[in-house]
Amino acid sequence: MAAPGEEEDVMARYRSPLVSRYASAEMGYNFSERKKFGTWRRLWLYLAQAEKSLGLPITDEQIQEMEANLDNIDFKMAAEEEKKLRHDVMAHVHTFAHCCPKAAAIIHLGATSCYVGDNTDLIVLRDGFNLLLPKLARVISRLADFAEKYADMPALGFTHYQPAQLTTVGKRCCLWIQDLCMDLQSLERARDDLRFRGVKGTTGTQASFLQLFEGDHSKVEELDRLVTAKAGFKRAYMVTGQTYSRKVDIGVLSVLASLGASVHKICTDIRLLANLKEIEEPFEKDQIGSSAMPYKRNPMRSERCCSLARHLMTLVMDPLQTASVQWFERTLDDSANRRVCLAEAFLTADIILSTLQNISEGLVVYPKVIERRIRQELPFMATENIIMAMVKAGGNRQDCHEKIRVLSQQAAAVVKQEGGDNDFIARVRADPYFSPVHKQLESLLDPSSFTGRAPQQVAKFLKEEVRPALIPYQSKLGGKIDLAL
Repeated sequence: MAAPGEEEDVMARYRSPLVSRYASAEMGYNFSERKKFGTWRRLWLYLAQAEKSLGLPITDEQIQEMEANLDNIDFKMAAEEEKKLRHDVMAHVHTFAHCCPKAAAIIHLGATSCYVGDNTDLIVLRDGFNLLLPKLARVISRLADFAEKYADMPALGFTHYQPAQLTTVGKRCCLWIQDLCMDLQSLERARDDLRFRGVKGTTGTQASFLQLFEGDHSKVEELDRLVTAKAGFKRAYMVTGQTYSRKVDIGVLSVLASLGASVHKICTDIRLLANLKEIEEPFEKDQIGSSAMPYKRNPMRSERCCSLARHLMTLVMDPLQTASVQWFERTLDDSANRRVCLAEAFLTADIILSTLQNISEGLVVYPKVIERRIRQELPFMATENIIMAMVKAGGNRQDCHEKIRVLSQQAAAVVKQEGGDNDFIARVRADPYFSPVHKQLESLLDPSSFTGRAPQQVAKFLKEEVRPALIPYQSKLGGKIDLAL
């Protein structure tokens, strides 16, 4: 620590790269000390306002004093108080009271620490979702534009990472979009399912508030409702211990982990396609791919997404284990763990969405490479079409099958053993047996005839499922991402 009066050298201390290097300023602020403690003060204000409206002897002057000092936080004093008291909430009660001497007697009246702690966490989680959802919608929008542009472009499909039937570039992209649309729906549901802890007291029984209101249950219920509404929530959890159930955190991090899995799959596909030289992520004019190999164009953005997505997926284990060991009404071994995993999950999700948006805004397609790979594999895929055409021309199906089997194996040997191009069609053209279909070979080998309903599926999917899902975010879909790192 720096000595009093000395400027601290921030470069001499560890800083989480999630904040210092990656995540947005907005998400960084959402999990900042200023947001946290400013929210604590607002919650104390909401409580005092509601208690006053229900008849407790709280004055307008006290309320106004609190309102005037919501962001007047002496962080140095709070740190000194916490060092002395070993209690963060009481340290901030004293710090707030110091600048609100008239309101000091009624700050935190009837409340327990989790009134500010847990309720602030729920506000921050909700606000975190509200930051992530437009970013996810922008990624989906960019990929939808890409899918629409390349809906008809044939591309070699892969199963087991082995050549399979053709698809289209746009159809493959729709596989990515569909996963992200599921994530969009899951994040919306998780946000909307969040409730407020509310005003519940030390073990969740509201006993302290019942005493304040001299046994009037209706006023205690109204107090809970009023504070919940002031915090922007429609509902509060009806029952809590000292904390809200930690299963809530499981639900929150589960949907973020699922998003991480989607992004990892998408960016792995892009990395594989980059190796095939079919599609690449954006690569700036002066960007260096390798310090040793100047020709390299490494897919570093996609690699970053995969790297961070793996971290995001593992974080769900923290709330799973925390929820399982919360004894009775609460135990404090949740606190330190939650300070880390909740923030890191949202910060990590934030940067992978920003990076994926940057990728999706600059994807580069190489049609000639895609066409060449199709030419290498399509002749084998066209064998059934050739057999059917020969049978229609009067040939024998079994004889034709045997002829094609021999020719295809010869062509495969050229590709695998000699490193040559697939010459199967040239062999068919040279064989008089296939003369009845020689004029049809060009049409039988048209790649677009092998993509099935892929273009129609893309159009229908984008129109009926994707575009409608983006309507709530329409005003936030603009703006490109330019990553500095």
